[in-house]
Amino acid sequence: MLDPVPTTLYPQEVVFDTPARVLLQVNNLYSYIKVGSFLGGRYQVYNDVRANDFINLRSNGVTALGVWNHTLTEQSQNDVVSLWAAGYAAINQANVFLAGMDASSAKFVAPLFPATFATTAEQYKAEARLLRALSYYSLLQLYARPYTDGNGSRPGLPLRLQAETDGTNNDLARSTVGEVYQQIISDLNFAEQNLPLTYTGGTASTLNVTRAHRNTAIALKTRVYLSMGQYSEVIREANKLVPATAPYAAPTGVRNALNTSITAVFAAPQETTESILSFPFTAQNAPGTQNQLAFYYRPSPVGNGEYALNSGAGGILSNTGFEAADVRRTSLVTGTGTLYLNKYPNGTPYTDKAPVIRYAEVMLSLAEARFRTAGATDAQALALLNAVRQRSNGSAYTTFATADAAANAVVLERRIEFLGEGIRNLDIMRLNAPIPAKGTVSAVNPGDILYVWPIPNTELAANRLMTRNE
Repeated sequence: MLDPVPTTLYPQEVVFDTPARVLLQVNNLYSYIKVGSFLGGRYQVYNDVRANDFINLRSNGVTALGVWNHTLTEQSQNDVVSLWAAGYAAINQANVFLAGMDASSAKFVAPLFPATFATTAEQYKAEARLLRALSYYSLLQLYARPYTDGNGSRPGLPLRLQAETDGTNNDLARSTVGEVYQQIISDLNFAEQNLPLTYTGGTASTLNVTRAHRNTAIALKTRVYLSMGQYSEVIREANKLVPATAPYAAPTGVRNALNTSITAVFAAPQETTESILSFPFTAQNAPGTQNQLAFYYRPSPVGNGEYALNSGAGGILSNTGFEAADVRRTSLVTGTGTLYLNKYPNGTPYTDKAPVIRYAEVMLSLAEARFRTAGATDAQALALLNAVRQRSNGSAYTTFATADAAANAVVLERRIEFLGEGIRNLDIMRLNAPIPAKGTVSAVNPGDILYVWPIPNTELAANRLMTRNE
């Protein structure tokens, strides 16, 4: 009577005893990474509002004010501390699952498990490793210097790869940025080899967006290699998904493709083949208070209008490359006077999917990598850039004077295309460029201590081998 057995939870000794219970754990891995304080909303917001395309309207310390105006400290609970905790919780959940799968392999036999479960088990491990890689990559972008600053030699993150169930292994020194990237690539390579090519059945259209498949791993590798400045590797990976000429669609696996309409990509249920990975929400599984994308970017009554689009000097609305007839401006911007982003239309209970990566990003990454390696006259790179731009009625580019000019055009197109999707800061930092000024907030140069987030005080207190960012 004093030690009752929970009726809604399985004891850890039996969670690998049936196929259904193993699948429940796989689904649980996604619940950790898509929490509102991590990739369910706040991470995307932080990586956009750090730059100069949004203006803070509410001065609310809970909703990224310190991120926006670069006043974060080791004690900043709502961002610095909570994002780190959420990221490492997702990493450890993956590690616990992987250790449990290895320890339970003898159970995966008939009659409880089908004869094909050995393959299924490898697929599940691949999902765990992909989510671990995505978590480490995401944390690197805020808490460590860019790979291009020192070619990966700068302090990175504590590389935790074993399951932690108590506090006995808290002390762990930081691996270098390069070492963490090596682990990310290793995890994604394993994922590519072992993830399913596609999901099937009545829920396939949803699962091919919300669960990892082979193309997910490949697409994420293009982002990782772009962040490392390894353009030949970007080309090699992107070529697996992007044909040499239009129409642009993945030749195998999930037929991920550039949708003909950008507005359709963000219309309910946000499950076109352009979305390679997004995290879903329902009324019973919402992002949580003040985490929701629409809460930040849409005005009342849909959201809270925390951030408006910057129409001032340097902001995206004043950039001549963001043309008046562009559908991304006429349909995905809303308001009169004060203008807001309209990519996330759903108010309470906030069921918009949180985007992670789209096919258009793979195309633009390939275009940039080709311009940087083959030069300004590369025909395929120009065609890829124009395919994304003209899809939304943007004027076509014809020629570029230099490779840098061509690459800069792609970076601008990424800024327009992925506005509000958490890409802007990734592009700034991989290029080791200044974070631009906005309003009364000054620019932050790459050598400034504010260029990366501080290590949270919670980690410094628990891990005696941890060092501060300098």
